Amino acid sequence: QVQLVESGGGLVQAGGSLRLSCTASGRTFSTFAMGWFRQAPGKEREFVAAISRGGAIRYYADSVKGRFTISRDNAKNTVYLEMNSLKPEDTAPYYCAAAEGPTVTRKDNKYDYWGQGTQVTVSS
Repeated sequence: QVQLVESGGGLVQAGGSLRLSCTASGRTFSTFAMGWFRQAPGKEREFVAAISRGGAIRYYADSVKGRFTISRDNAKNTVYLEMNSLKPEDTAPYYCAAAEGPTVTRKDNKYDYWGQGTQVTVSS
């Protein structure tokens, strides 16, 4: 089992920045590819970003490319999502997820473990 705990969400004005963190426990963190997803009310869960086990491969949704950066620190068992130039449409709870194995994926059904989420609200 892997436990994932997100933090860093909050309320920010449009154009502002936030950094989300997700800390893992229970298994060796470096064996998991990691992803961030979000799900606004009334909408389907949406892929945001993903990173490979060693950090060399990173994927982004088109809607966040150039504004968000995913990174990880395996020594700290933590994955980060740096969010800049935030827009009201970025408002949602954000979830981190862990996928066993080497494959980095945008598909949420490939992730094995999920955190409880942290709310990001961007005001206009």
